Amino acid sequence: MAEVTIFHNPACSKSRGALAILEERGIDAEVVRYLDTPPDRATIERILDAIDDEPVALVRTDDPKFRAAGLTRADVASREQVVEVLAAHPEVMQRPVVVRGDRAVIGRPPERVLDLLG
Repeated sequence: MAEVTIFHNPACSKSRGALAILEERGIDAEVVRYLDTPPDRATIERILDAIDDEPVALVRTDDPKFRAAGLTRADVASREQVVEVLAAHPEVMQRPVVVRGDRAVIGRPPERVLDLLG
């Protein structure tokens, strides 16, 4: 990964906002359109290692796509389950995720990315 990587969905206003914050600060981030290039298991594991949130925070459990996949919160109760679900259904990964070194944040709200830059 580059020094800063953003797992980005251009259709998401929060994701666009986080990317704009990076660009405004002159940060040349690697932009990964995770719906086009889904993260592999190892990448999902690295993200989970890097965020301060519980693993389930990386999953959009309120998204209609989560329910459409037949998933429930019980399916993402453990870290391993989160990895399995996101590997199979990248469309339910929370966005944006910004990674810098061994730290990462879920950019909701987008201003959370400032925590990585300070």
